Amino acid sequence: MTPETPDSTNPASWKFKQSFRVTYYETDGQRRVHHSNYLKYFERGRIEMLREAGIRYKDLEDNGFMLVVTEMNLRYQAAAEFDDLLTLTTTVTKIGKVRIQHHYAIDRDGQTIVEADSTIACIGKTGKPTRLPDCFFRN
Repeated sequence: MTPETPDSTNPASWKFKQSFRVTYYETDGQRRVHHSNYLKYFERGRIEMLREAGIRYKDLEDNGFMLVVTEMNLRYQAAAEFDDLLTLTTTVTKIGKVRIQHHYAIDRDGQTIVEADSTIACIGKTGKPTRLPDCFFRN
């Protein structure tokens, strides 16, 4: 992904891949990734995608914009285990005035083991929905 703002009319241009290794503390008693950690992986993917696009989440918050998860659906196909090398692909599938929809896929050795979809809403300091800031849209 290039550091310029992706085209909001073409959500497929918002795609980011990153690889990481499963650490021991992310696992349960069977050395498998605890299900709650996948949500953290997806958040990491969203934040790093924004960073690559030149949008720092900290700057959004400093300017009164918060991006909150309003819906998350996960489909587990296989378990990730301690020391697995995983690749997370985060893709924006739709950008609206207030909401962004993402699709996530976590692969191990080229096989998808977890997929998810989320809806993120933009809220202001009052906690009410507000329009996404201009940095999400091309001029």
